Amino acid sequence: QVQLVESGGGLVQTGGSLRLSCAASGRTLGNYIMAWFRQAPGKEREFVAAISRSDRTTRYTDSVKGRFTISRDNAKNTVYLQMNSLKPEDTAVYYCAADRSPANLIRKGKESYDYWGQGTQVTVSS
Repeated sequence: QVQLVESGGGLVQTGGSLRLSCAASGRTLGNYIMAWFRQAPGKEREFVAAISRSDRTTRYTDSVKGRFTISRDNAKNTVYLQMNSLKPEDTAVYYCAADRSPANLIRKGKESYDYWGQGTQVTVSS
């Protein structure tokens, strides 16, 4: 089992940037497809971005394409989400998640992910 801990959230103005980190312990992060999800108040948890084990394939939800970048450093057992040009609608709790499926297929459904962090709050002021 892998434990995930997010950090890097905070309060930022519209147009600002934040870098989220997700540190893993217990298992080697390279064994998992990794993703970021977010959940705004009163809304469902939604997919934001994901990255394959090899770091060669990424996927993003349309609303963050060109603004967010997911990356991973398997040697440091850490996944990152660089968020630029932030908007008020990006305000949410951001969660890191790990998919242990042996299939090398990035999936967007939250039910496909086996392990979750506790979340980190991102607030973008207008």
